[in-house]
Amino acid sequence: MRENIIEIFSSIQGEGKYVGCRQVFVRLEGCNLDCTYCDTENEVGRHPHCMVEERVGSHKLVPYENPLSAEQAAEIIMRLAGKVPHHSLSITGGEPLLHVSFIRALAARVSLPIFLETNGTLDKALAECIDCISHVSMDLKLPDVLSAPVWDAHARFLAVARTKDVYVKVVVAAETHDEDVEHAARLVAKTAPETLLVLQPVTPYGGCSAPSPARLLELQRIALRHLPDVRIIPQTHRMMDLL
Repeated sequence: MRENIIEIFSSIQGEGKYVGCRQVFVRLEGCNLDCTYCDTENEVGRHPHCMVEERVGSHKLVPYENPLSAEQAAEIIMRLAGKVPHHSLSITGGEPLLHVSFIRALAARVSLPIFLETNGTLDKALAECIDCISHVSMDLKLPDVLSAPVWDAHARFLAVARTKDVYVKVVVAAETHDEDVEHAARLVAKTAPETLLVLQPVTPYGGCSAPSPARLLELQRIALRHLPDVRIIPQTHRMMDLL
């Protein structure tokens, strides 16, 4: 069981419900979506080396030859986690659910809870590993950032994820439409009404512009018509120049 891994490092969770919590991050290759604002180079086969943080908190990354075995990755993860208490192991991407077998292999070899950061569209893949996942950070992608809408896939995914500690994150831009945020809030309210919805202002990239403070508050007002817990949380790690 070997996979190309983009990077492994220790930092804080910069987004969503668990912002500020210390995590070890494992970033995997590949994605099944084409979001316009994506700034992560995750193309399959483009990473001959996995960049690994040499020492916790150092920001210094050293190359390990890809692909890494689950055993190698677990050893690195637990070495980093052993230096300071960590909340969980964040498995991210790209889209980590393209690598279900590797997720299961890692979960069996590390003592940290698994925190899955996902685009929230691969419900069958989630069902294959939901038993080894503790937390789900689920993106809900609005139609204006994709080549095709994925509303139905999101609804199926949330129906599986709701059995765990899940929150839903929607990236919003100046260009975001009121009706899309309302549709997203209604989808969550219908499928898992107790779920936290996070509106995350976009970090400008790929032609997307950041929403104004007034616009953010208006989008929150729209979502709060349908859900009791809607929060505005930006990408805080970018503010602090953290990995």
